[in-house]
Amino acid sequence: MSALTFNLKIAPRQRLDLSPLTPDNLAGKQLADIERIELQCGNRKLAMGEVFHISGEDANEIVIHNSAGHTAKLDHIGSQLRNGRITVQGHAGDYAGYEMRGGELIIQGDVEAFAAGSLSGGFMHIQGNAGDFLGGAIAGDRQGMKGGTVIVSGNAGDRIGDQMRRGLLLIEGSSGDYCGTRMIAGTIGILGSVGQYTGYAMRRGTLLLKEMPALHTTFVDCGLHTLPFLNLMFQSFVGLPTCFTELEQNRVRRYAGDIANDGKGEILILQ
Repeated sequence: MSALTFNLKIAPRQRLDLSPLTPDNLAGKQLADIERIELQCGNRKLAMGEVFHISGEDANEIVIHNSAGHTAKLDHIGSQLRNGRITVQGHAGDYAGYEMRGGELIIQGDVEAFAAGSLSGGFMHIQGNAGDFLGGAIAGDRQGMKGGTVIVSGNAGDRIGDQMRRGLLLIEGSSGDYCGTRMIAGTIGILGSVGQYTGYAMRRGTLLLKEMPALHTTFVDCGLHTLPFLNLMFQSFVGLPTCFTELEQNRVRRYAGDIANDGKGEILILQ
């Protein structure tokens, strides 16, 4: 069976909520039924058939075409995804992968804010850049990412991993300010540069960095260490589509903190 394919045929003038486009929701439906599903677009609703040319039949493999450029107002792609695979051949809007619990979400372009928010399982690969609050908590929520694996091939914005609870977040490029703020647990790896206030109010968890950030005074330099557990971490990267698989060096400079907020987190700088 061919993948269930959605080819965007209009440029939405307002934000479009694509949370209904998941394998669970579309399984067993005929194309005519799918075309009648309503999508929230600003303060009105549009039928799926008004927005997309729809073809294919395998709801377990969903492909979204033509979402590049100014049409990247497609929000909530992959929200609450539990199984199957969604591939976006272009850009995505806000809340991509929000509350995702399983399956795979592949975005071949950029995403905007709050991607992987409250994600608790599954695999998400952003092949472009990510906006602010990647893997972070939305307003009013006290937990960000809670599991799963997220890979970003490009750069990420500010406050990534804010209140992150669990999971693996790997960024091959650079990140903005306040990386790992209020982090509760989990692992964030960054191969590029990091902005200011890294680890601010961090309680626990691990930041694995290649470049030394400008740390504030509430992080304590614990010196150079050889950490064998990093070998196990690097082995867990094998098979992932990322250059993190090339890491081998387990010699790091370790910083503990934020001592103003429990102080059990760590920032490891690869030597």
